[in-house]
Amino acid sequence: MSEPKIYRYLDAQQRYPLDPEGYLVNQSDWDEAVAHLMAEEEGITLTTEHWELIEVVRAFYQRYEMAPAMRPLVKATKNALGEEKGRSIYLMQLFPGSPAKRIARLAGLPKPTNCL
Repeated sequence: MSEPKIYRYLDAQQRYPLDPEGYLVNQSDWDEAVAHLMAEEEGITLTTEHWELIEVVRAFYQRYEMAPAMRPLVKATKNALGEEKGRSIYLMQLFPGSPAKRIARLAGLPKPTNCL
């Protein structure tokens, strides 16, 4: 038996199926408006700094066909955005809790492997 889908609404005409953990079922549903909606649900207002990280994670996914767990995320961020932003503390400030999971979710990607 398949797991029930949860639906979030951007407006009255569109609905976006999410898996039980809140990740998009269909990556093709993702766009910036969906990211803003999901971020709002998490109490995050997306800034330029957030978008930089979302872009890093989406590029990582394009290259490796998987969302990065924390260590690869830190390394990819350091390579793309420099030493200051490529630190766990920086990522935690922008995406409290589990940065790798939160960024992947807001980027419309599946949950990173090895993330509980």
